Amino acid sequence: MGIGLVTVSDSRTDETDVNGRWLADAVAAAGHTVAAARLVRDDPPAIEAALDAVLAAGSRVVVVNGGTGIARRDNSADVVARRFEKALPGFGELFRQLSFAAVGSAAMLSRAAAGTVGSAVVFALPGSPQAVQLAWERLIAPEIAHLVWELDR
Repeated sequence: MGIGLVTVSDSRTDETDVNGRWLADAVAAAGHTVAAARLVRDDPPAIEAALDAVLAAGSRVVVVNGGTGIARRDNSADVVARRFEKALPGFGELFRQLSFAAVGSAAMLSRAAAGTVGSAVVFALPGSPQAVQLAWERLIAPEIAHLVWELDR
């Protein structure tokens, strides 16, 4: 299955995008392919364009990492949520619950979210490598086939 990856960061480069590399490896290890990957600044038009590009590449699942906090420059959660046709609030709830066990009350700062956009499920994750790994391993990877099956019904 094609997975789209978008890293949103004002400081990371292709060389320092540890989340993008980790996710690409995790996607391959799970038997999927990276349909498209983008690294963009935390700028709403850039995020929107990157999301459009990975969706146009045939991604059935899109993982956006970075920009889900509450700082002024954290825009990913807002951009992605505007595109949702159906929100999956359980993802954010579960992610924050799992995060609380790892980082304590700081978990409330995350605006991690998921929802459907056309024939894809889109996830917006925090930019910390630990958060990306937690979301992928505990929530996203175990449900990919089920999520896409539900979309195709």
